[in-house]
Amino acid sequence: MRRSVIAVSALAACALAPAFAGASSGPVKTVTLHDDYYSPSKLTVRSGTTIRWVWQAGLTNTHDVMLGARPRGVKTFMSDYAAGGYSYKHKLTTRGKYTFLCDLHQGMKMTVTVK
Repeated sequence: MRRSVIAVSALAACALAPAFAGASSGPVKTVTLHDDYYSPSKLTVRSGTTIRWVWQAGLTNTHDVMLGARPRGVKTFMSDYAAGGYSYKHKLTTRGKYTFLCDLHQGMKMTVTVK
C-alpha cells in the first residue's frame, strides 16, 4: 500500500511540474491576430520572452504564424492553421531579428527584435 501511495504521489508531481515550470519561465508578450494583420506588427523583447499569438474570438478567416527570416541557428517553427479562439506560443532565446508571416495571406507579417 505504501508503495502505491508513493507511486501515485510521484506521478501527480510529474503531472503538475509543467504547470509550475511555465509560471516562472520569463516574460510573455501577447500578439493578436486580426483579419490580415498582427497587432502589434513590431515588437522588441528581451531574450527568454515568450510570444503568445492569440486568434481573436469570432475571427472567421484561417491564419497561422510561420517563422520566416531568423537569426542564424534558429530552427523554423509554425503554428497550426486556425481561426478564432486559438492561441500559440513560442519562447525566443536567440538575439536578433525574427520575421513572422501568415502562410495564407501575403503581406500579413510582423517583426520581433530580441535583445
